[in-house]
Amino acid sequence: MSVAFVKEPNEDQVEVLPDRDLGSDPNIVTRRGLSKIDEEIDGLNRRKDAAREAGDKVAIAHIDRDLRYWLTRRATADVVVPPPSPATAQFGCRVTIEREDGREQSFTIVGIDEADPGTGYLSYLSPLARSLVNKGVGDEIRIGGPKPQSAEIVAISAG
Repeated sequence: MSVAFVKEPNEDQVEVLPDRDLGSDPNIVTRRGLSKIDEEIDGLNRRKDAAREAGDKVAIAHIDRDLRYWLTRRATADVVVPPPSPATAQFGCRVTIEREDGREQSFTIVGIDEADPGTGYLSYLSPLARSLVNKGVGDEIRIGGPKPQSAEIVAISAG
């Protein structure tokens, strides 16, 4: 069999990684979110320096891909600051609800990259955040899930 067209492995070549999906939704962020993006970029630059010193070309390729993503997110970020005394829930606001069972929960409506539902940071695209936006204290919302229930908004503040 001819081996004329067989690609020989070359340890100096690194697979080109496809860019991470940036999505098509607006890249709105809070001031906190913008700081987190900056921290991510700084951390990646430190990791890239360490990978370069170690001669780890595969790690550099992964880091470069992630840097392209975060630098683009930084360049396209639209910082939105909530009003100081919001009458309704908006992006960047902290909203406290009281569920039917009496439990209170607080959420901050944030951008995609800083969302962390477990710590109370909801992406503005999440169903719960969407149900809160433009609602005021005293308004009721419906929370989905396996056992849907209603909840009342009991407080709104600037994030």
